[in-house]
Amino acid sequence: MKGPLFYAKILLFGEYGIIKDSKGLAIPYNLFKGTLKKTTDLSGKEKQSNQNLFRFYEYLKNLNTDLVSFDFDSLQRDIEEGMYFDSSIPQGYGIGSSGALVASVYDQYAKDKITVLENLTRDKLLNLKKIFSLMESFFHGKSSGLDPLNSYLSLPILINSKTHIEPAGIPSQKEGKGAVFLLDSQQVGETGPMVSIFMNKMKNEGFRKMISEQFVTYTDACVDDFLHGNVKSLFRNVKNLSKVVLDNFKPMIPTAFHKIWEQGLKTNDYYLKLCGSGGGGYILGFTEDYEKAKEKLKDYKLELVYRF
Repeated sequence: MKGPLFYAKILLFGEYGIIKDSKGLAIPYNLFKGTLKKTTDLSGKEKQSNQNLFRFYEYLKNLNTDLVSFDFDSLQRDIEEGMYFDSSIPQGYGIGSSGALVASVYDQYAKDKITVLENLTRDKLLNLKKIFSLMESFFHGKSSGLDPLNSYLSLPILINSKTHIEPAGIPSQKEGKGAVFLLDSQQVGETGPMVSIFMNKMKNEGFRKMISEQFVTYTDACVDDFLHGNVKSLFRNVKNLSKVVLDNFKPMIPTAFHKIWEQGLKTNDYYLKLCGSGGGGYILGFTEDYEKAKEKLKDYKLELVYRF
């Protein structure tokens, strides 16, 4: 047995903002992927994954919902026969490791599933997102359902608001000097605690004002610029966004990275922003000159995501 591949995702724009109805843009990232497999010799990582799948199966069995039903007999049998999720997606890195697992379980075991091949109406997309939100809450406590949706469809997804999402066409990559890249913080971040910090900050009126007047405004502008290929305007807005994040989201940025974050803003050689909830994992970078950014960040491991 070997299931289809499900890819990592990168939320280019919209982290935290989409909780407050900003726009968002998520793209599949096929450098990392996962698939369901079976082995007769469970040990190490495979055994851990198998045990995790069993806990997930028990959680799904107790879901009280009319949105989705599963073939639990097959799922239980496959887990007992040594099924595990074979994945290269790093966990706690903000690129959808649990999302890919959720997508693969839905794909294999959901009854009457919504498939990628049918006409994906707005209602179907929202239904899928709701289903995935319920499923992925097992891993995060509260999930938007976006990561599994992106992984399942393997398409860029534009979030206009909580109730309006659609597949998006993004400009094809060019062989230019500019790039979006991932910077490895070499530490694991946990989504739950970071979202709790954010929700606590939202109780403060000044923070709420900053979110609606600055953070959401710059995020929405970045999404529009990226989709329309307005590169000059995009970098202006990414710089503004990067500064707002540095000033207001310090707990989500690993301390060791505050200095290089500031450095980018000072020199304009690159701009950094959160990738997912932050706290560790990957940091997302934007630069108009990738070679120069690589030189400035030579002490860090970078992965190329997209070229301008």
